[in-house]
Amino acid sequence: MTDILIVDDERDIRELVSDILEDEGYVTRLAGNSDDCMNAINTEPPALLILDIWLKDSRMDGIDILKTVKRDNPDVPVVIISGHGNIEIAVAAIKQGAYDFIEKPFNIDQLMVVIRRAMEASRLRRENSSLKRREVTNAEMIGQSAAFRTLISQLDKVTKSNGRVMLTGPAGAGKEIAARYVHAQSNRANGPFVTVNCAGVEPDRVEEVLFGRETPERGIEPGLLEEAHGGVVYFDEVSDMPVGTQSKILRVLVEQQFQRVGGSDKVRVDLRVISSTNKDLEAEIQAGRFRQELYHRLNVVPIAVPSLAERREDIPVLAEHFIANCNATQGLPLRPLTEESVALMQTMTWPGNVRQLKNLIERVLILGEGSGPIEARELPSEEEKGDDEGRVVLSGSLATLPLREAREAFEREYLLTQINRFGGNISRTASFVGMERSALHRKLKSLGVVTSNKSGARFAHVDENSVEAAE
Repeated sequence: MTDILIVDDERDIRELVSDILEDEGYVTRLAGNSDDCMNAINTEPPALLILDIWLKDSRMDGIDILKTVKRDNPDVPVVIISGHGNIEIAVAAIKQGAYDFIEKPFNIDQLMVVIRRAMEASRLRRENSSLKRREVTNAEMIGQSAAFRTLISQLDKVTKSNGRVMLTGPAGAGKEIAARYVHAQSNRANGPFVTVNCAGVEPDRVEEVLFGRETPERGIEPGLLEEAHGGVVYFDEVSDMPVGTQSKILRVLVEQQFQRVGGSDKVRVDLRVISSTNKDLEAEIQAGRFRQELYHRLNVVPIAVPSLAERREDIPVLAEHFIANCNATQGLPLRPLTEESVALMQTMTWPGNVRQLKNLIERVLILGEGSGPIEARELPSEEEKGDDEGRVVLSGSLATLPLREAREAFEREYLLTQINRFGGNISRTASFVGMERSALHRKLKSLGVVTSNKSGARFAHVDENSVEAAE
């Protein structure tokens, strides 16, 4: 981008600057008043704006134009020029977002240095934004289980719309990755993806963080909503947003505009909103901690993100993905997984879900020795081991039961774990545990274990009625 808009009420000045810039290979456009300037910007924003601070017979002066440009086109650098310059005007222009201030009559070499620096700064900002967007595009959804395929199917249905999406699921399940997937597949993929960590922002600063602020000392400081203009704003754990801020966010969703803290101008934004929560928002509404109107605005398309326990089949492919990622980004060894380590991971409890699995893999690679396969002994055990290698230590509750009841409790938990490990597939479970399928069905019936659909997959659980009847 080499297009420069020159705005000056003196024809000789703007034509002189234009001739100089065109000799340097730049393309220029000219405007002699504020209306022509704003029309030119609204038609096509320039790569850089050279703006006279005093404009005769114009509806707006240079400072007014500067405020408008930095509000609506914050990426356009503005160089202010004036024949009536003083330190107060220069300070005011810089506070409002001007890149630099040059006083008339200006030195041509000085003008060219400032323009080149401003263009370079603008180029670096665009490249930085491009790199951030590329990271979003490369956000991968990993899995192959039935629950995962159901999730992807639901996400694909909302990618081409502009509808607001509410992602629900436990912490660490991958709700932000799902939000980034929607953004990367949408027609806003080239726009920004801005995350608002509702739980991480101090309550007394949340409005400044979201809406930005204007002060005489520091001028305009854009907020996260302004940074997300043209793209997606993601409210992470939206239930933690202060109630007072919720009403203002509701107004933004309705009007698509807001005022900065301390400001008077309306800031227009074009946003798609994706939210997430690990809480029951309807219960939060009943408790008075969440506004019902905001809930209905955000919950246009609800999508449940399954826990890792609901997609145990994906654990091997997720673990292999994290190993490859640690190798590429940190130079950690590219170690394969043994069958025993995979089986152990698929039977472990994962309160931290996918995030916990990622952290576990990274820890094993950092602390492990050599580049051989990852063995089961390197993974944390859910029961403390005794001194004798291979000895099974009974839990306190199991050790207090008579043999028959203890055996039934063990068989029930063992088979529940194996069935869920194989995504509810009875044939694969029977093959692994070494039983005929018909015999396994009989055993499950006697133990009160049944399977049903959950999140698009088969999920084993205990039917308490069946257990009571058997007793």
